[in-house]
Amino acid sequence: MTTKDPNITAAIDGEPVAATLDPAADGYTLTMERQLDHPVDLVWAMLTDPAQLERWSPIVPDRALDSTGPASSRENPDDEPVDVEVLEVSAPTLLVHRWGPHRLTWRLTEEGDGTRLRLEHWFAERAEAPSFGAGWHVCFGGLTAALAHQEVGRAVGPLAMDYGWEQLHTRYADLLGAPTHAG
Repeated sequence: MTTKDPNITAAIDGEPVAATLDPAADGYTLTMERQLDHPVDLVWAMLTDPAQLERWSPIVPDRALDSTGPASSRENPDDEPVDVEVLEVSAPTLLVHRWGPHRLTWRLTEEGDGTRLRLEHWFAERAEAPSFGAGWHVCFGGLTAALAHQEVGRAVGPLAMDYGWEQLHTRYADLLGAPTHAG
C-alpha cells in the first residue's frame, strides 16, 4: 500500500488533459507540452541524469543520457532491462532516444524564467495513445514536484493508479479519439 504524495497530486490536478496524436511513419506520435517554472539546465538534468530520472520517470537508465549510444533501463530494480539508445543530443535543448521500440524526442525551450518542455512519443499502435497520455501526465506530476525540490516517490507502473491513471486514461481516450484500452 502506498501513500499518495500530495505534491504529485497537486501537480497532476493542476495540469489540464492536453495532447495531440498525429499519424507518423509506421505509427503515431503523441505530443505533450508542459510549462515548467525552472531553468532549462535544471530541466535538462531531470531528463538525462539517472539519479534525477529515478525520482519521476519510468525510464531509469544505467548511464547518463547526455551522449549518443546504447544504454539499458529498468522501471523497477527487479524488472528485466529495456534497451535504450540515445540517437541525438544537443544539450540542453534536444534529446532523442529509443526506449524499447518507442522513440522519445524531448525539446526544451527557454521561456522567460522557465522552460517549455515538449515530448514527442512515437509508438506503433493507436490504441496505446490513452495509456501513454495518462502515464506521462502522472509522471509529469512527479517531475514538477521533483523540480520544486520536493522529495517524492515515482508514480509509475501500478503506483500510477493511486494518482488517477484510470480516469486520465479515459479522458485522453476521449481527447485523442482512441480506444479506451490497448488491444
